[in-house]
Amino acid sequence: MTPDTPLPRLVSGDVVGQVDATVVPRYAGAATFARLPRWDEVERADVVVLGVPFDTSVSYRPGARFGPTHIRESSRLLRPYNPAQDVEPFAAQQVADAGDLGVNPFVIEEALAAVEAAARAVHATGARLLTLGGDHTIALPNLRALAARHGPIAVVHFDAHLDTWDTYFGAEYTHGTPFRRASEEGLLDRDGCLHVGIRGPLYSPADLGEDGDQGFRIVSAVEMDDLGVAGVVQRIRERVGSRPVYVSLDIDVLDPAFAPGTGTPEAGGLTSRELLAILRGLASVDLVGAEIVEVAPAYDHAQVTGIAAAHVAYELLSAMAASGARA
Repeated sequence: MTPDTPLPRLVSGDVVGQVDATVVPRYAGAATFARLPRWDEVERADVVVLGVPFDTSVSYRPGARFGPTHIRESSRLLRPYNPAQDVEPFAAQQVADAGDLGVNPFVIEEALAAVEAAARAVHATGARLLTLGGDHTIALPNLRALAARHGPIAVVHFDAHLDTWDTYFGAEYTHGTPFRRASEEGLLDRDGCLHVGIRGPLYSPADLGEDGDQGFRIVSAVEMDDLGVAGVVQRIRERVGSRPVYVSLDIDVLDPAFAPGTGTPEAGGLTSRELLAILRGLASVDLVGAEIVEVAPAYDHAQVTGIAAAHVAYELLSAMAASGARA
């Protein structure tokens, strides 16, 4: 097979899927997410995967700018059928990889404007967007673009941290402040937002009160044992109702045992199994987009974090396929 020879792909109707792993080994071939086609290789896309290699706004360990490449490399083993959700996410919808967005690593406001413009361009085609970060600051431009299309959004935020603080060192745009800014800008449906997995020390008790003022309710990590997966899913469904839902997932929602490759790890987090099971419960909500952020491969080993993030993306794409089928 020469470099110019088209790669053999799985095809279902008019949907172009993964490179056929029975013909091309998984360690070879395209470096796209799950070895799916590039966006410019398909006539249309229902879901676009976009990398945003940006980590200028982190407050502790840098390196999330290398997250999109790491997640893609860790996704090579994903297969076309998801038995847990009984769906073929790459056959039920056209998923395509748009590559990485080149953003200014020195001027935060310019970078955020570029992310918003790219997200708006994807939404204008009618596709949903799955963003691979990058640090959590990118939630703000993603929500700006979504709110322009759908109105105020219900956010289900998986994270160890609230990310509703006001400023760091006087800076308004950081990875710890996106949801404060989003709430102030009227991007959030304050009756439909929820944090899942919050844990660890805070600056003061006032953090929780201010977070509630921004429109969020909390399912903390310490509640997991009592609620169980089913209880958490029920809380999410009750909170979001029929609203358009955006999932913003910081990989540090997982315990460092399951995701060491991140910038601000906190002990006592969710297991991979718990997180993936909760995400499967989102197949019944109106999931209009999602992002996975804060994967920092320099602190990873054996692709532990990358593999977790790739499977998170897979479950989110499967949930999107299920919700698309209902629509």
